[in-house]
Amino acid sequence: MESTSIPLPTLALGTVRLEGRSHAVALRDGTLLVLDSVADRLDLPTPISVRDILNEWDRLLPLLRVVSRESTGTRVSVDEVDVLAPVEPIQILQAGANYRTHVIDLAVKHADLSDGRTEEQVRAETAEMMDLRAAEGDPYFFVGLPSAVTGPYDTVSLPPGTTKNDWELELAAVIGRRAHRVSVDDALDVVAGYTIVNDLTTRELVFRRDMPEIGTDWLRAKNAPGFLPVGPWIVPREEAGDVSELRLTLELNGTVMQDESTKDMLFGVAELISAVSQTVTLLPGDLVLTGSPAGNGMHWGRLLADGDVMESTITGLGHQKTPVIGADA
Repeated sequence: MESTSIPLPTLALGTVRLEGRSHAVALRDGTLLVLDSVADRLDLPTPISVRDILNEWDRLLPLLRVVSRESTGTRVSVDEVDVLAPVEPIQILQAGANYRTHVIDLAVKHADLSDGRTEEQVRAETAEMMDLRAAEGDPYFFVGLPSAVTGPYDTVSLPPGTTKNDWELELAAVIGRRAHRVSVDDALDVVAGYTIVNDLTTRELVFRRDMPEIGTDWLRAKNAPGFLPVGPWIVPREEAGDVSELRLTLELNGTVMQDESTKDMLFGVAELISAVSQTVTLLPGDLVLTGSPAGNGMHWGRLLADGDVMESTITGLGHQKTPVIGADA
């Protein structure tokens, strides 16, 4: 359930469970308009999904602004429904190592200081490398699976036999237009809106013990069922405004673990979307994750355990609350 202490967006899209089935809804001024009830106004067949809306985003966004303000249609309170992940994506493209401070912290943590360097020297060297990467390098991406997606208030069960499960709060761009090889200047035009994701990771599965030469195994490490809480809402790009200085905050059992601005990104949203679209044809409803800031569990030496509760916010996008069931509970 959406926290009453977190301001709701003025206008947003979502998916909720009401009377035993899922419904696409428009959030407007704290209430939900069930979009099936205004299908004739939208000129869409029922049942309507959020992906149906995103498939015709340019046509439907102006209509949504109008019908969500009017008194017609079925309206319910957020408290009356179960909030689900706002969209079922076809593709999930995930940027890694995209927050400057996070990468520097990782470099210091894993540095071999036997050569006489100090932590301060490693930090300075890595900072210089990150500046060069931002100026001349390219974003790093991997692919996630839709089967890992879960709702913003669902309980997550840690995989059996694992001990090093971690959080990664991220801003995600939701695609609203088919796009391939889009320029940086045009990249934001294909974004319908933004949402919150928590890219959970089993750290002991990142590197293969049996094939160390193969590198990272993100399939096993990041795609357990429920390992990608998404939502609660998709806030339209125009409503979200400038996302280059949003605040991301994740609390574990009430203690702040991540607290950073998107200003710390090496590559901004437009650069990320342009880069990934040089290879991938982006589709409406796809999620482009933008990386996670400093402050994950490995940084603190505190990983997820049975009974933990994560609470996450990003400025203007809402709130997630994710209880945890332990691997052997």
